[in-house]
Amino acid sequence: MAELSRRGLFGTTAAGLAGLGIARAEAATLPSDQPAALFGSVSQDRVILPPLHDTSTDSDPPTVNSDPVKARLGVAVVGLGHLALNQILPGFGHAKSVRVTALVSGERDKARAVAAQYGVPETHLYDYANFDKLRDNPDVDIVYIVLPNALHMEYTVRAAQAGMHVLCEKPMATNVADARAMIDACAKAKRRLMIAYRMQYEPHQRRLIAMARDPANGPIRLIDAVNGQNDANNGQWRQKKAMAGGGSLVDVGIYCFNAARYITGEEPVEVTGRITRPDSDPRFREIEDIAQFTLRFPSGTVATCSSGYSFHQSNHLRVQSEKAWFEMSPAFSYNSLELRVGRKAGEANTVSTIGLAPNDQFAREMDAFAWSIRNDKTPLTPGEEGLQDLRIIEAIYRSAASGGAPVSLAGGPTGRWDVTRGMLPGIEGMS
Repeated sequence: MAELSRRGLFGTTAAGLAGLGIARAEAATLPSDQPAALFGSVSQDRVILPPLHDTSTDSDPPTVNSDPVKARLGVAVVGLGHLALNQILPGFGHAKSVRVTALVSGERDKARAVAAQYGVPETHLYDYANFDKLRDNPDVDIVYIVLPNALHMEYTVRAAQAGMHVLCEKPMATNVADARAMIDACAKAKRRLMIAYRMQYEPHQRRLIAMARDPANGPIRLIDAVNGQNDANNGQWRQKKAMAGGGSLVDVGIYCFNAARYITGEEPVEVTGRITRPDSDPRFREIEDIAQFTLRFPSGTVATCSSGYSFHQSNHLRVQSEKAWFEMSPAFSYNSLELRVGRKAGEANTVSTIGLAPNDQFAREMDAFAWSIRNDKTPLTPGEEGLQDLRIIEAIYRSAASGGAPVSLAGGPTGRWDVTRGMLPGIEGMS
């Protein structure tokens, strides 16, 4: 018998079915006694379906509902490098409240190829010379800046002046002065500015924050975080200090101390730092390889962190509280995250794993920004969050330059909890 494909089966006639020994079925209809409620209902343009499973098992997730395509906020992606092509643009396929409507690139052929993949018309392709013409495109509400760090300030300011809300990759800029200029430009234009700290929107990290801050687990005493990778020796912009602002500290180390900040809700009062730059490795002619740094918080919590550009990809995060510990490994990757918890139960020390549904981190952060814009709320990770991280980066470099002497962060933001953060967005999984 010839091989039967799915396409062939569904295109087979009744005679063909008989020839295959398959009896012709009568046209299928739903049972007449099917309760109308099983078909679901519509409320405020959202479909609601009844549960499939008994309450004794895990509850069914909410029905996936997205905004109508034309109602989603339009995003212009600025820069078509690895992050944009491999993570951000695919994320629009999972996003519920945004859509990609324009591309900005200095490579026209690349822009055309990507536009064809995502349905962006050629009239919505821009380069860096005519970037400001975005102001005339009614399909663009948000500009997502995915450029080398040194260009973040210029294109944030230009986007704000063109009337766009701005989502900017981290680090926010290469120095504190540029970060302040970005905040001021968006405030003057009355546009929202959000820094793309994707981990602060990630469900495992949100759960970790809630448990670590739970008084039942006692105060947080120690945080340990490592984030590193082995970069190619190809002269990429991340190996140029003028473009990157620094090495592993500003690129991957920022995840470590940003995590310490959002887990505790506090701001550090003192940092120390040391960096290594191997003379024999051409990757590190201008930037550091290994960065080791500590942060001391007002409560007494200490964070010890490391980052690097020369070892096999590895990232983990461990929080030691008085009565429990919380661990993620990997902690900062795009997927496969897992949260483990150790605590005493009766006479035994137990370890449990918390598994949460997979999610697209870039879709979540973009949807969160859309929620902030529509509800006129400060994003969870506004420009002030990025500015504070740059203050910390500059202090760590000063400490390293002095041989590791402590550097005070007096004069920075004050407040017990989340002083540099905005409102938690009203999207699924945020609490």
